[in-house]
Amino acid sequence: MRAGPSQEEIRRQNLGALLRYVHVHGATSRATLTTALGLNRSTIGALTTDLVNAGLVSEETPRETRRAGRPSLVVRPESARVYAWAFSIEVDRLRIARIGLGGVVLDRRAMERPRGLMAAETAPMLAGELKRMQQEVLPGTICIGAGIAVCGMVRRDDGMVRLGPHTGWVDEPIADALAAELGTGTTPMVGNVADVCAFAEYTRGAAAGCNNVIYLYGDVGVGAGIIAGGRRLTGHGGYGGEVGHMVVNRDGVRCACGSRGCWESEIGEYALLRAAGRPEAHGREAVLAVFDAADRGDARAQAAVRQIGDWLGFGVGNLVNIFNPEMVIFGGTMRDLYLAAAAQIRSRLNSIGLSACLEHVRLRTPKLGDDAALIGAAELAFERLLADPLDAA
Repeated sequence: MRAGPSQEEIRRQNLGALLRYVHVHGATSRATLTTALGLNRSTIGALTTDLVNAGLVSEETPRETRRAGRPSLVVRPESARVYAWAFSIEVDRLRIARIGLGGVVLDRRAMERPRGLMAAETAPMLAGELKRMQQEVLPGTICIGAGIAVCGMVRRDDGMVRLGPHTGWVDEPIADALAAELGTGTTPMVGNVADVCAFAEYTRGAAAGCNNVIYLYGDVGVGAGIIAGGRRLTGHGGYGGEVGHMVVNRDGVRCACGSRGCWESEIGEYALLRAAGRPEAHGREAVLAVFDAADRGDARAQAAVRQIGDWLGFGVGNLVNIFNPEMVIFGGTMRDLYLAAAAQIRSRLNSIGLSACLEHVRLRTPKLGDDAALIGAAELAFERLLADPLDAA
């Protein structure tokens, strides 16, 4: 027979549960923690004391209370003191942020990324900007690690980017490259950008409270982060969610992955610009210019938006039938396409979606906006701390 968990193991699990609750929900009274975690008041008191002594949370008397008697102390994450570095490697830009415990963005920077830059060239750019940002970090703070969101297929075991068709990456060890540049001895965690965005919106964004969510992320390519039954669905090796490469048009154009008629070939950056008569343009600003032209009455831009919106609705309909989500979130440039072609998307979705699957599905834009990728990347780094606060702190 296997022995049950020891008292110390139970204590550490409870510490992690309490810190995770405060990390996700923000400042919380001891009374609420007692109810939410199902522990007695003395245990909550002992746990919060341990976390206060570790410098992870603080306690304070609430400023206002309507109840008689002694007010319950409020437990607050030490967001300014405990933080993670977050990186987002996108097709046209690089972004870096310092994210405090509780998901607070303390600082952020962005720079252009020339297309074709490999991991060995990208890592020094990221490390150089991080070191400049470190000059503004106050003494006495705690960095618990770093996370990277990247457009591409990421191997879960070691963070290797197996394929990034639009960045030109094949088997690029970005985590190791950045760790070598930073010289901290800690290797950053790596995740696919759509996957980490989905987790961020599920944890503290538009999908909070929804256990079945699809987050569509688009720029040049298209990917999805999928939350099923409250858990990230990433597949055996971590490559799940590559919905942009489901074939939807056998007569379509050749995709960057080598196949023909992939969904992203019908709704991605190149498809929109080609349909709008701007095949030589590229980049986020060029895409936004098409939406702006459509708003101003440009007939060709409007036709392009309708066409791409129809294909977007076609793919979403298939995903809704397969996964039966409560919510579909449109992020990256998919957000702008959704806002420009919502009626077209909904019409196509309704025409192919099963009525039972359509009953409760909601279409939304990200509450966290562009910060979703950075906050999600930071969550990868925070996970070790939340699993065992005293070991990681």
